[in-house]
Amino acid sequence: MGTNRRSQAQRDEMTVEIGYALLSACFLGAVAFGVIAGPAAVWRLPPGAERFLLVAGASVGSVLAVLRVVHVLWRYAGARPR
Repeated sequence: MGTNRRSQAQRDEMTVEIGYALLSACFLGAVAFGVIAGPAAVWRLPPGAERFLLVAGASVGSVLAVLRVVHVLWRYAGARPR
C-alpha cells in the first residue's frame, strides 16, 4: 500500500466516472431488454415464447450492463496518469 493519498478532485473524478458507468450500464441494459422482450409486450404470443423472451431479455440486458461497467471503469483506470 502506498502512502500517497488522493486529492478531493481525484475522488470526485472517480465518483463521477462510477456514476457514469452505472447510468450508462442501466440504459444499455434497459434498451437491450426492450429490444428482446418488446415483442412479448406488443404481440400476442404463446406463453412459452413470452417467458423465453422475458428471460432472454433480462439475461442479455444484465450481461451487457455488467460488461459496460467493467469496460468504462477499465478504460478510466487505464487513462489515469500514474
